[in-house]
Amino acid sequence: MSTFIDQNPEDGDYNQYWYSPHTISKIVEELEALGGSIAFLSTPSLYFSVSDELRKSSKVFDYDKKWSNDNGFVFYNFNNPESVPPELLHTFDVVVIDPPFITHEVWTKYGITAELLLKEGRLDDGSPRGKVIGTTVFENAEFLKGLLGLTPTNFLPSIPHLVYQYNLFTNYPSRTFSEKNHEVAD
Repeated sequence: MSTFIDQNPEDGDYNQYWYSPHTISKIVEELEALGGSIAFLSTPSLYFSVSDELRKSSKVFDYDKKWSNDNGFVFYNFNNPESVPPELLHTFDVVVIDPPFITHEVWTKYGITAELLLKEGRLDDGSPRGKVIGTTVFENAEFLKGLLGLTPTNFLPSIPHLVYQYNLFTNYPSRTFSEKNHEVAD
């Protein structure tokens, strides 16, 4: 986890703020347990921290072209949320989202992209077939519930160089994210 952070300094021009190594490891733990194909929207620190096997079935969608040599890289500009390669439409089991901005306008655009990428339909228990994990401020909770069916979890991600505290949201129950993050004070 720290390898990614050590090799890739945060870039303020791209509004990049990396999760702490512990936060990365907890999110990766959840992603490895979920498995399948994962779309990493503006979350390169997570994409480059999952196992090689999981990365083979996943893609990282990012504006920063420094990762364009990776086979899983897809250039992504959230201002064009429907610009998704046709072969990737409705092919992902999980979408992980960490937009560079917390506004409803930006989240709406990421929501459009997520809906295009996620597998459609519901499982036998009625839960969505496509799972979503997102991080942003708690103040967006009501908005995210309406946008993607996301609810806040107990796990608060640590992002050391960010001035405000984020929450982690999902559209499914998660045992991993039901636990509090020891890095973040109550």
